[in-house]
Amino acid sequence: MNNKKEEYLSLYRTMVRIRAFDERAAELSKNGMMPGLVHPYSGQEAIAVGVCSELKTADCIVSNHRGHGHIIAKGADIKKMWAELYGKSTGYSGGRSGSMHIADVSLGIIGANGIVAAGLIIANGVAFALDYLKRDAVCVCFFGDGSTNRGPFHEALNLASIWNLPTIFVNENNGLASSTLYHETTNIERLSDRAVSYGMTGVTIDGNDVLAVKKTTREAIDRLKAGGGQTLIECITWRHHQHYIGDDSPCKDPVEQARWLSREMDPITRFEARILEESLATGPELSDIREQVMSEVLEAQAYGMNSPDPEPDSMYEHVYEER
Repeated sequence: MNNKKEEYLSLYRTMVRIRAFDERAAELSKNGMMPGLVHPYSGQEAIAVGVCSELKTADCIVSNHRGHGHIIAKGADIKKMWAELYGKSTGYSGGRSGSMHIADVSLGIIGANGIVAAGLIIANGVAFALDYLKRDAVCVCFFGDGSTNRGPFHEALNLASIWNLPTIFVNENNGLASSTLYHETTNIERLSDRAVSYGMTGVTIDGNDVLAVKKTTREAIDRLKAGGGQTLIECITWRHHQHYIGDDSPCKDPVEQARWLSREMDPITRFEARILEESLATGPELSDIREQVMSEVLEAQAYGMNSPDPEPDSMYEHVYEER
């Protein structure tokens, strides 16, 4: 197998795994078969996979409420993720965090965060620690377009710039802040234009093109390590679902929804077409990958669902640091 084929099929498999995980989670949540809220990442897979494919284990990510894709792309164990979604003792946080706060520091997954824009400040803290400890690593912060109109966004970019922190800012602009349209709250066409205010590079790219995301991330890392400063990467994309499963806000234009869900726009089917066009795999090979991934997801879900509940006395654990 040639290196390009291995690379492309690895990217494809991870994108399919994210989609399968979140579509299954959405189905279970919709049918009342799983506790808690779910904010599906479906439609944005190319961003998480493109970015994380350029990161080492030592590199860190800070995620947000729509974070399953980031966490899977960074290498998380989906069995532990399912267990956490079900509130089970075998979950990443022993059932304490639920969907929006999954973390695995050993993989550089510092954690997802349910507070809009809060991750930007946390990412700078992580980046400061990496720099202070002289680690050859970066911290990537994922955030939505709604975050860019909150104070922490501007404070974080300013601080990263003046302290020269190894932070890379990845904005997933899906055109909606919860249920509010982007152009109702923002009077500029490209959010990346805001980067110039902080003396850093700003780029806007097609967030549904995994190879474009991968290339831009590599450039941002190389620029940072060469002393060229931080990068604000704006990825134009579209979420397939509403803000969360159960949200009935009539905020999406049906025509736009249909356009973004088309085979030409969907990040996974677009990449499938690229792989087939370059003869890197056949249709049956890609079908086999999809079937394998679905089996993995269903097996992991069963593990999570059937895992034991936390013991009542464990509620007192991890409350205070033991010295």
